[in-house]
Parts: sequence; C-alpha cells; structure tokens
Amino acid sequence: MSAVSNPVRLAFYYGGYFAVTGILLPFWPVWLSSKGLGAAEIGIVLAAAPFVRGFTNPLIAQYADRRGLRKPLMTLMAGAATLSFAAYGVTDGFWPILLVSILFFMFWSSTQPLGESLTMHIVRQEGANYGRIRLWGSITFILTAILGGRVLEGSPPSLIYLLGLTGIALMFVICLILPKSRMQKSTQHRLPIVPLLKSKPFVIMLGAAALIQSSHAVVYGFGTIHWKSIGYSETTIGMFWSIGVIAEIILFRYSAIVLRYLKPGILIALGGAAGIARWLITGSTDALLPLIIAQVLHGLTFGATHLGAIHYISDYIPPSLSATAQSLLASVAMGFAIGITTLLAGSLYGSIGSQAYFAMAGVAVAGTMLGGLLVLMPPKSGVLES
Repeated sequence: MSAVSNPVRLAFYYGGYFAVTGILLPFWPVWLSSKGLGAAEIGIVLAAAPFVRGFTNPLIAQYADRRGLRKPLMTLMAGAATLSFAAYGVTDGFWPILLVSILFFMFWSSTQPLGESLTMHIVRQEGANYGRIRLWGSITFILTAILGGRVLEGSPPSLIYLLGLTGIALMFVICLILPKSRMQKSTQHRLPIVPLLKSKPFVIMLGAAALIQSSHAVVYGFGTIHWKSIGYSETTIGMFWSIGVIAEIILFRYSAIVLRYLKPGILIALGGAAGIARWLITGSTDALLPLIIAQVLHGLTFGATHLGAIHYISDYIPPSLSATAQSLLASVAMGFAIGITTLLAGSLYGSIGSQAYFAMAGVAVAGTMLGGLLVLMPPKSGVLES
C-alpha cells in the first residue's frame, strides 16, 4: 500500500466507516425490534451511542492531542469495536443488549473524530480536498443502503447483524493502512478542552451544530420503522436513505467552490433552515413525492451543517487542539444533544407517530437562530492560541 496516496487511504476509511453506517442506521432498529424491544426501549438503546460518544470521545481525543497520535489509537479502537459487536450474536433481552451497545459504541464512535482530525491534517499538509475524500463515505452509504434493502427484503433480521459485523471487521483492516502522520502535540499544561470551551464563537458553533444534527433523531431512530408501517418496502426505504446522501455527495463534490462563497457559519445556518422545512414536510404527509423532496434536503440538514462545522474547526482551531475540537463536535452535536432527542423521540414516536417530526422542526429553529448568531459574531483573532 506504499504507492497509495494518503487521500486515497482516507477515502477507504470513510468508505468503510459509512458502509457500516449504511447498514446500522437504516436497519439496526429492525434488528432490535426482532429481539422483542419496544419503541421506547429501542430509543434508549439507540441513545446509548451518542451518550457514550459524549463521555468517551473527549477523553480519548485529549490523550491523542497530548501524544500527537491518530492512527494507532484508531486501529486499537476499531479492533475492540469488532470484538464487542460480536457479542451481540449471543445477547438477548433489553439490559444485555443495552450493556453490549454501551461497550461497542465506546470503541466504535471514538474512531470518527480522530479520523476527521487526521483527514484535516492531510488536507492542510498536502492541499487535499476534504469534500472529495469525505464523499466516498456518502457513496458507500448509498450503496449499502440500497443493496442492503434488497438483500434484507424477505431475509431474517439476523442478517443485519452479520453484515454489520463483517463491515466493522473490515474497518479494523482499513485502519492498519491509514497515514502514519504524527500530529503536533499540545504543549499546554491545562487540558486541551479548556481554551476551546472558553471561546464563545466555538461554543456557539457547537450549540448550533448540536441542535441541527440532533433534529435528525426521529428519522434516524424511527424513519425505517415508520415507512414500513405505512406500506413502503425495504427497497423503497433504502432509496429514501440514499436520495438524501446523493444530495450530500453533490455538496461535498463541489465543496471547494461552495466554501469560496459561503463561510462555515452561513453553511450551518443554511442547514438549520433546511431542517425546518424537511421536518415539517416529513411530519405532514406519507406521499412519495414530498418524502423524496424532504430526503433531498438531507444534503443541507446534515451535509451543509457538517461541512460548515468541520471547516470552522479547520479555519479557526490550531492543529494541536484539533482532535479535542473534533471530539467535542462529535460528543456534543452527535453525542449528548442527539442522545437526549433520541430518548425523547422514542416516547414521542410511540405516542404521536410521525407528528414527532414537528418537534424536530422546533429544534431546527433553535439551531438556525444560533447559526445566524455565529455569522454575526466571527472569531476576532482567527484562531485560538495553542
């Protein structure tokens, strides 16, 4: 693999990571349901991932910044994730499944912010394009969501577990070939998290991204279950998931052009505004065409928000704090915030069904307001001192 460029190696990483996501995000709730878990219990199990991410990611990332390490930690975490996910194969009942979920996500989720930090380091060092590296994750998500829907249609839910385990084991192999670049160590006596949390613009960015990304809780947790309940097939559901990611791919493909005209804060606010429209549409109708339009908006609700947050960190945070900054983004935006909303989503969906999307529209409104505030209050110094 010595002749393979670093951006290509990172593209393999995103491809593998989101291939697993393409199986687990749409179909893991179906496996949980097959184990006899109800809507509220499924919500709790799914919420375990972001809550665990919220606690463990910053701890691991601060160690990574102190040591300047990325690849060795990612490989270790991917191997441990493979072993812990295998335990699902011999697990039944709500509490055992919840315990295995906590163990698995403690390892699995920690690889993502480290991978983002490593990627942005290569972007700065070699002039690579983040969007073009990241889009391969979106492409594999689409392929696995579509092919997974077709393979799983009429198949036992146990196949979902087998596909997930295979993908996670492959991720361990991919981590072995990642770039060996050693990062600048953090030289601060205080923890790397301290100066980040003292930066008001950074905290506002975290809040905006957290609200907008957590507004996806209902569709992530119960979109597949709801669409099945109103008569859509697994193949059509796979299409629903993939449509939004196609829009996401287009955004990432042309991200360099987009970022010439739109600052990171504007992208975050745009993602929030799209979220308001998306959740109002999804909660109002079960018709095919409006649902397709709503899924297209995923390219903004997730894609623009993610792109804005990642480039905000790249533009304004020094490399010695980058892993901690990325872990805070993962732990707050895709951790505590979405964990809380996922717990609420389980209760809301169980009681009011698709009208739970209206609550998500309200969350997106709050995120849009913070995004607008971020646009009006850019960092004064450009970067934080490391």
